[in-house]
Amino acid sequence: MGLKVKLQVFEGPLDLLLHLLEKNKVNIYDIPIVEITNQYMDYINEMKRQDLNIVSEFLVMAATLLDIKSRMLLPTEETEEEQEDPRAELVQKLLEYKMYKCMSYELKDRQVDAQKMLFKVPTIPKEVLKYEEPVDLEKLMSDITLKKLNSIFKSVMRKREDKIDPIRSRFGRIEKEEVSLEERMGYLEQYASTHRQFSFRGILESQSTKMEIIVTFLSILELMKIGKIRISQEHIFDDIFIESRIAA
Repeated sequence: MGLKVKLQVFEGPLDLLLHLLEKNKVNIYDIPIVEITNQYMDYINEMKRQDLNIVSEFLVMAATLLDIKSRMLLPTEETEEEQEDPRAELVQKLLEYKMYKCMSYELKDRQVDAQKMLFKVPTIPKEVLKYEEPVDLEKLMSDITLKKLNSIFKSVMRKREDKIDPIRSRFGRIEKEEVSLEERMGYLEQYASTHRQFSFRGILESQSTKMEIIVTFLSILELMKIGKIRISQEHIFDDIFIESRIAA
């Protein structure tokens, strides 16, 4: 009864060559081409006996090794210029293959480690989600001064005066009923509930009369005082933005 030999499965001719180098514990930069070629051919012959449909890549590499072996055995001509090592190209390919093979092992290990990781779905209590930081009026008003508010108010009033047609203004105008502070605060609260942020200058310019501008201005101050809106300004003389604290 004959002895059955099971060969290791190799991914390609470079994989087989790398296996032979590691098996013989030789330096990849100084390949004993005669010995390695003989061992490679033994593997090829054994592979042919077990599977006639051997891939052509292994046969091409066998021809390459035999070519390198023949050039290594031929006597070299003594010339001043140093001849290139016939193994140089093969060594470069082996180094590149070894690098990519090590990278594939590293990626495989990371994939295995990633499968062991579990992620917990965030479960924040409703009480924490509903928590609102208390309003600090001193901090809220720290960067806002009456001088800034007054300058914006005067700027809005000047713009309204510039919009007045000097001819039509003599025809008279129909005044609306005066609005109270409570009514204007109710209007601003409703507006703030649907707008997360809006312009202080813009809300004043949208008013129709001088009295509405004044009452709106006072309503903004009251809402800021009770903490339903927050006012901020990035730079001096920039527009002041009103941020709603009651927006849906």
